[in-house]
Amino acid sequence: MSDAPKLRLGTRASPLARWQADWVRDQLIAAGIDVEMILITTEGDQQTSQPLGQIGGQGLFTKEIQRRLLAGDIDLAVHSLKDLPTLPIDGLSLAAVPEREDTADILIGPAGTSLATLPSGAKIGTGSLRRKAQLLHARADLEILDIRGNVDTRLRKLDEGQYHAIILAAAGLKRLKLDDRMTERLEAPLMLPAVGQGALGIESRSDDPTTRKLLAPLSHAPTLQAVIAERSLLAALRAGCLAPVGAHAQVVDGQLTLAAVVLSIDGQSRLFASLTSAPADAAQLGEEVAELLRQQGATELLASSRGNRLD
Repeated sequence: MSDAPKLRLGTRASPLARWQADWVRDQLIAAGIDVEMILITTEGDQQTSQPLGQIGGQGLFTKEIQRRLLAGDIDLAVHSLKDLPTLPIDGLSLAAVPEREDTADILIGPAGTSLATLPSGAKIGTGSLRRKAQLLHARADLEILDIRGNVDTRLRKLDEGQYHAIILAAAGLKRLKLDDRMTERLEAPLMLPAVGQGALGIESRSDDPTTRKLLAPLSHAPTLQAVIAERSLLAALRAGCLAPVGAHAQVVDGQLTLAAVVLSIDGQSRLFASLTSAPADAAQLGEEVAELLRQQGATELLASSRGNRLD
């Protein structure tokens, strides 16, 4: 085993980030590769109380890990792809995107709770403007409150009665074996997920072909094509990963379909567009759906959302 390739994997230390990194490590070990785990604290981990948009927005959970990767302290980084900004970082490349987990958002509350049965004025916890806008589009009478912390922290706050319900991603709940906390799935058309939701992004240095070759077998082509379309859409809209934009792409019967929404923060305005193309044209598909949304007024909606936060 001493002659096996060796890679240093950088990750955040939260339980969900560790699950994701451990999964990648296990795949690499199974392929005969030695892996050293290096835990990295990001700005998003240090700032646990303020709304994300108030403490810097994009890259809060990725910048420090990317800095360490560029510095050569680690050989690869494992991110939740929805946290990874679409703006390319000179010297870094997305080396692999494994098969995606469930993309749905989940309403969590007492047994029997559903979005339809929540009382008027119910307090819903979420740290996402995308979720807030889509919830308010469906139920303008709800009170959407910010919530921070890892999955366990958010569930504890719910159990303490700080909220009537909270919204979390199905992928994280499943990976942490918390499926039993799921109360109601929120899916399209009511709720479109974040760009890249449920997918992992494995990043490496662009000038490190050896590591890229070792990581390539972890990639899942249909997932990669789907997230390329979604990230292309977000980049074309110049929206950023914290904007009130939902998108979901999937390959079905050899065709790639991308559906996307852009909303006002109060949920009163909702723009929708969807197109289908060959999977090989994923990036172009994202740009074309973005153009359809711009023609409906997405640029103005997104401009009005900048600087907003969950109060």
